Amino acid sequence: MTDRKRERPADYFSDWKEREALAEGMIPLVGTLSREKNVKCYIYGKSMVNASVLQLMKDHRYVRQVEENELSEFETFPVITELSKLDLGPAHIDVGRIAVNYYDKGMGQGLSIEEYVRQEVAADIGSSDEPLPEPQDVVLYGFGRIGRLMARILIDKTDGGAGLRLRAIVVRKGKAPNDLVKRASLLRRDSIHGAFDGTIRVDEERQSFVANGNEVKVIYANDPADIDYTSYGINNAIVVDNTGVWRDEDGLGQHLKSKGVSKVILTAPGKGDLKNVVHGINHDVIDPADQIISAASCTTNAIAPPLKAMDDQYGIKAGHVETVHAFTNDQNLIDNYHKGDRRGRAAPLNMVLTETGAAKAVGKVLPKLNGMLTGNAIRVPTPNVSMAILNLTLNTETTADEVNEYMRNMALHSMLRKQIDYSSSPEVVSTDFVGSRHACIFDAQATIVNGNQAVLYLWYDNEFGYSCQVHRILEQMAGIDYAVYPKEG
Repeated sequence: MTDRKRERPADYFSDWKEREALAEGMIPLVGTLSREKNVKCYIYGKSMVNASVLQLMKDHRYVRQVEENELSEFETFPVITELSKLDLGPAHIDVGRIAVNYYDKGMGQGLSIEEYVRQEVAADIGSSDEPLPEPQDVVLYGFGRIGRLMARILIDKTDGGAGLRLRAIVVRKGKAPNDLVKRASLLRRDSIHGAFDGTIRVDEERQSFVANGNEVKVIYANDPADIDYTSYGINNAIVVDNTGVWRDEDGLGQHLKSKGVSKVILTAPGKGDLKNVVHGINHDVIDPADQIISAASCTTNAIAPPLKAMDDQYGIKAGHVETVHAFTNDQNLIDNYHKGDRRGRAAPLNMVLTETGAAKAVGKVLPKLNGMLTGNAIRVPTPNVSMAILNLTLNTETTADEVNEYMRNMALHSMLRKQIDYSSSPEVVSTDFVGSRHACIFDAQATIVNGNQAVLYLWYDNEFGYSCQVHRILEQMAGIDYAVYPKEG
């Protein structure tokens, strides 16, 4: 996209009000497509469903970084309007990319916007294939940081209810008499990620809470063997174990002995022969017959995609991974006994040197790099968003500009675009990446290259970004596979 430049408006305010009105007009069209047809609309990977007017306008502005050119609401509104007229089946449609392709290519082919949009989604017109024959029950075993964020993601993506349905959470009974209210309150309010986007009501008589119309049972149990999920109307469920208590196949296999459970996902590095999966990298190793999968760690998810990208382009001889990691619940608020070295010292007051298994774990998802990386970690006094610094020795010499341009294309146009985001701002800091849905964000301003030595800086929301990666694995294990438009290539 190089020639499609918009003229500077004579009156910025009038131009803003016109674009604001168009964004307002998009909201009911996008909502109807989502609820009635299970068609999700995006602007360069950013969901338009339930987005505010200002968020939609910001997402249009984001394309300036992606394509180094503007994308206007004047260009996307006709695309959404035409999509709303068609008899579409369930699909994910990137409205932004279709608009850009049209104004770059379609007009040159002499097609009207109606003709071009119809051509781009032709395979979906008249389709009635749902992603699943019936909704997939999901249970969250553990309701801590990852568990609650997984709940938010699942509820946000319920829409018409044809895909994943959060049916229950499993926790240990707390000491407070109003335990159920407290659990719901932790979902409703979050010091890092803000308020829950919607409504939550507690139904103590039914021992559940209702979030945006989703009734979620609260089951109290100390181990999986105590639970009969079928007694709650839950069947063939996928259990997402957020506790980390069991990390091998034998331990996690206890879930499969519970009535109503079919599969298990661990939100921690797996041990033994358990498959460790980073979506976008080795998710093809998941077999439909697999019953237990590990989603690896947040750091492994953050570093594996850029490592694969760099190895594919330049080859990696060796490297060191240093993670600057937000403190976690495993550490102490004030100095106190801890079985681990240094982790007993007050997390909000200290940088704590510790170890990470992420560098070694990369070998499980990228066997080609097995044994080629070392790693260490520093826990720092921030509650969320971490950084991984990759110090790589490459097979070929390059420059910082070449690496940055290559990573920009990988982040924005490759099959890794859900895993890698790209930032070129010289002003960003960690809090700017809270809520990122990517496994990592490549910081182009920090790149250092000297011959075949490259140092890359990667931000990652170790809570929400990781939870989004887990959700992608969850969809795959459930067999959900939406048609995506425009088609790749």
